[in-house]
Amino acid sequence: MPKKRHNNKYSKPPSVAPPSLTLSSSSRTSPEQNERSVNQLLAELRRSSLKQNGAQTNFATATPTIPPSIRQILQIPETPAPVPRRPLRRDINGRRAPPGPPPPRSWISLAQSRHASQDLKANVGGHIQHWPLPGAYVPEPRSFIDQILRRMALDWEQQRDWNQFYLYTLPSHLRTALISYVSELYEPGLSIKDLRLILAGPSDELLAEYEVDKPDLTKLNGDISCLDLSGSAGKSLTLKELSDLLYPLKVVVEPDLQDSWDATEPASGPATLLPNLTRLSFAVDPGNAPAVSWKQLLSLAGKLPTLTHLNLSGWPEPSLTPNAKFAKVASRFTGRSIQYGGTGPYSHTLDSDWSEAILILKRLSKCLYSLEYLDLTGCGDWFPALMKSSDGDFTINFVDWVGDWGKITTLRLCSGYVLSDDSSTGQILRFAGWIEFATAVEKHIRAQRSGRGRWITVEKDTLTESAKAVVESERRRGAM
Repeated sequence: MPKKRHNNKYSKPPSVAPPSLTLSSSSRTSPEQNERSVNQLLAELRRSSLKQNGAQTNFATATPTIPPSIRQILQIPETPAPVPRRPLRRDINGRRAPPGPPPPRSWISLAQSRHASQDLKANVGGHIQHWPLPGAYVPEPRSFIDQILRRMALDWEQQRDWNQFYLYTLPSHLRTALISYVSELYEPGLSIKDLRLILAGPSDELLAEYEVDKPDLTKLNGDISCLDLSGSAGKSLTLKELSDLLYPLKVVVEPDLQDSWDATEPASGPATLLPNLTRLSFAVDPGNAPAVSWKQLLSLAGKLPTLTHLNLSGWPEPSLTPNAKFAKVASRFTGRSIQYGGTGPYSHTLDSDWSEAILILKRLSKCLYSLEYLDLTGCGDWFPALMKSSDGDFTINFVDWVGDWGKITTLRLCSGYVLSDDSSTGQILRFAGWIEFATAVEKHIRAQRSGRGRWITVEKDTLTESAKAVVESERRRGAM
């Protein structure tokens, strides 16, 4: 019986293309080229590319290492050092940057983004860079403590209500860091009540209501030496309120007749809140600069003779009557109108008169004669007052960098801003002017001391190569 033949409906397609689909040029190829594998074709391409470029394949042979003593005896040259690796890119915080090209500038700075709103551009542009005080406790960025304090500062309205009986019991370094975070991150700012709550606890009435013992402020704040109020001075608290908190008025008590001469005398007034305070920061942003008062600073400075570090970043030019800059009064003797305040609208530009600013800085230096560190970032408009002199009543007023401020070893005269690629020519020239004034102040102080005082380090900005080219071109244009 014959076998049945089954034709498979689905069969494997042939590996060779049918003659109808072959190109005319395929018939000209030799059978050896069809039999070559892919690896052979790639190797042939590599050899042809090397021949075209004229390169030779030099492979480094692995030579065994020889001890230095035997190498000297046999006079064998030392093996060449390995090629150094490319340095790692790091960001401004020192962390390793992610691989790939750097992000666009508009992603980093919201103020320069074309998609940012006008309000955001105005708010970001009104801030300057603030440096922390030397020796102050600053948590590591993105650490556990940093995240907790940052969250507490952003949620401060609820924290100061729910945790008012626990905030003043925190360790001293955490309380000072919390004050700094709240002062800078909390939008309304740190008030004088918030500062009293962190340093001294709730009021006496609340402590008595909940039967909580009143803390001993001398032991509680004895190890606190730094107070950072950057961003809140002149915004949510005044220096007069701070002075009343740190140094309250003493109540005069009539002395009673003592029963015994050996009895101890009663304390003459309440104890100070921070007895060992040596570092203060009153840094402000340009938007809040007019709210700070030099008169209140001079009043507070008279009570801080042991202050060693002071930060006045962003402060306006020294003046006791800043709101009377354009005001004039009529003299009752001559009838002519005269300037009401000590500084007029054209005192610095046309008259080069810095008498009021010099007098205020001189009074400040006599009060704070223990200063070792002074930060004047963002105060470039009145840098000339640090080296000018003015005629006083039978004297010449100037800032004494040898006697009163002879202990200052670090003076920061930075601008607080960073030039970008989109900076205008006017911004570059103003930035360069601040650097020139800072350099002149540095030379003036070193010439005034001339070996009689401590060595001073003046920190200032530097210009990039492109900015230097712009400044030089503008100077040549002005000379022509």
